[in-house]
Amino acid sequence: MAKELNEDTGVTVSIKTLGGIAALIATIVGMWFALQADIQEAKELPVPPPPAITRMEFDMKDQLVRQTIMTTQDDVKEIKEKLDKLEDKIDKLR
Repeated sequence: MAKELNEDTGVTVSIKTLGGIAALIATIVGMWFALQADIQEAKELPVPPPPAITRMEFDMKDQLVRQTIMTTQDDVKEIKEKLDKLEDKIDKLR
């Protein structure tokens, strides 16, 4: 049979259990304040230095890479055309 809870129901808690609950609460509160202190300290740290590469340098390097790719693509087309011509010459010699 299930027991019924009412205002006459008694609950017994040992002092050891109360001490454990108090220690747990104190630990959680201590961790909270330590975390808040760490957050505040992080807010006061110096601002990081500007990046070593500026936006202009990045854009210039990006443009150079793109230009190199296009030049390489043109070179490959020229090589393919020369290869086709060479194959034609070899076919004519046979």
